[in-house]
Amino acid sequence: MNLISSGPVISFENVNFEFMSENLRTLKDIRQYLSNQLKDIYQQREINALSGILIRTATGIKKLHHLYDPDYVVTVEQSALIRDMCKELETGKPLQYILGETSFYNCTIKLNSATLIPRPETEELVDLIINENHGYSGNIIDIGSGSGCISIALAVSLPESSVTGMDISSEAVLLSRENAILNRVKARFIECDLFDFNPADLNNAGIIVSNPPYVLNSEKKFMRSNVIDFEPHTALFVSDSDPLLYYRAILKLSEKLLLPSGKLYLEINETMGKPMSELLESAKYSGIGILKDINGKDRIIKGIKNA
Repeated sequence: MNLISSGPVISFENVNFEFMSENLRTLKDIRQYLSNQLKDIYQQREINALSGILIRTATGIKKLHHLYDPDYVVTVEQSALIRDMCKELETGKPLQYILGETSFYNCTIKLNSATLIPRPETEELVDLIINENHGYSGNIIDIGSGSGCISIALAVSLPESSVTGMDISSEAVLLSRENAILNRVKARFIECDLFDFNPADLNNAGIIVSNPPYVLNSEKKFMRSNVIDFEPHTALFVSDSDPLLYYRAILKLSEKLLLPSGKLYLEINETMGKPMSELLESAKYSGIGILKDINGKDRIIKGIKNA
């Protein structure tokens, strides 16, 4: 895993340790350094969590008591790597992009600039599907699969199922295939356009899931700069004039691909619960339910396709 940007190879021969390390010889030094450098960007509790991750990444420390031993001595190379990662954090770049991966529902998911960082709310979506479909052995389609996190987590937890993810981004599709190999699942990923796709290219499914773009353009001003500056806007935002654009397209595709009595699970904008319910009702879905996320916001809608 490449943790720092590519560049000239640095030789540590004949390097002044005092200069290179900026006196970052122990874990106590490093934690203090990170607190000072990141205090204007993150709260202290976030800095503490980031410090633990950076230290583990740079040093390979696995034992908890070593991780918190203030006198644990690091090498010059480890100190330099921590400083490099800290510099990237200072730009606002999310840690997940710096590390090139994240954890999602007990799966390791590689990330790049073409893919969103998976959110805890999306883990809640996955958890709901798994809990409501134990032993499911049919087809699952994940529309707008991105990094493949939803598809892969479902494939791991519902091993008798057959999961297919579809996304318009070729980069995302290639990465999701890598993630499937990394997590040893047989999820399939295809590149296609939701708005110009032949349903005959996929087998019918008993479950369709999607986490499409649903953040309104007008909501950008309320979002943190590390999201706006680094995450792919095409996977996040939708026009205020047509906030249900992707959901209508998903329902249109589901007319052909979702089996009678099949289940539809969608992550939604917290302000769109009522219009989404009306949309599913107009498409003749039953058992429509809106579930709140851990923060008490409308986040998931589900429904059953009538026969």
